[in-house]
Amino acid sequence: MEMETDNQTEYYYGDEYEEEIDLESLHILSIVLYSIAFILGTSGNGLVIWITGFKMKTSVNTIWFLNLAMADFIFTFFLPLSIAYTAMGFVWSFGWFLCKLNSFIMVLTMYSSVFILTAISIDRCLSVLAAVWAQNHRTPKKAWFTCLILWALAGVFSSPYLKYRDVIKVNETMQRCSYSFGNDTDLRAFRHKALTITRFLFSFLLPIIIIISCYTAIGYRYSTIHRKRSFKPFKVIVAVIVTFFICWIPFHIFQILELKVTGDDSSLYKVILVGMPVATSIAFFNSCLNPILYVCMCQDFKEKLKKSFLKVFESAFTEETTLYHLSSRRSTVQMESLVGGQKIEGTNPEPK
Repeated sequence: MEMETDNQTEYYYGDEYEEEIDLESLHILSIVLYSIAFILGTSGNGLVIWITGFKMKTSVNTIWFLNLAMADFIFTFFLPLSIAYTAMGFVWSFGWFLCKLNSFIMVLTMYSSVFILTAISIDRCLSVLAAVWAQNHRTPKKAWFTCLILWALAGVFSSPYLKYRDVIKVNETMQRCSYSFGNDTDLRAFRHKALTITRFLFSFLLPIIIIISCYTAIGYRYSTIHRKRSFKPFKVIVAVIVTFFICWIPFHIFQILELKVTGDDSSLYKVILVGMPVATSIAFFNSCLNPILYVCMCQDFKEKLKKSFLKVFESAFTEETTLYHLSSRRSTVQMESLVGGQKIEGTNPEPK
């Protein structure tokens, strides 16, 4: 029994259990969720790109969220291929080029999204722990440079999918967009395992460790400040991060479980057969949720919504001033004591 799964909506494992499990209903659910994600994702993320890229004043925050929206927009833009592929019973009719490109784009945008979320968390952490340094060194130019590096890094991690995804002929009338790891059984298993573990480590485990560490450090800094501080400046990005990982956790769990499946383990096989389509659908659906979170978590949502979407997104993304004020007074006082009462250029005392 051989099973190949990935995040390209392919979870065809053979015919042994299809009569026992109603896969058709799961496929219909996937098509519905993909379609909703496509409609909401392209329109919502397109709106975010238009506002952050052309209507709002350029800042570090708008650059982060612009790139995040670009990743989600590209992801959802390619979803019609996955919708058609699932609707056609996983028969690929779009050629080898689109097979490789679609697989590459799906993984590229997944990596870029999680890398950008990690970068935002590090940026937030530095803004609180080193407010003076952040005010003097955080610039839109450096944010753009960081994003370019992250996109390039995501491209490196995604490049194996250009090599190993291909159109595989199942029989005379059926072909699939699937892995092509070669004819050697051991080498094929090794490559599949290497891709799965690499994806789990660098698109999930390590980023979430870094992100949790950043917000733990922020929370500790807050606890050392005598005056009560609000976490409101972080609510939008924290909501985005939590939503992202909640949506992708099931997918990564089933991917790891899939590596444990053996020819005699029919019970686990059935669990993955049912769970993988659902987990993939949830992961894909994440791509349309961020614009909804930006709007719904904006301060004074209802009032601003009556005015314009521009005001809504400005409120959602304009957070750095508040972040600096959280610790700027403390940092300034410390600097003044070191230079005999003279303020260091670039520091801003907390407003009275």
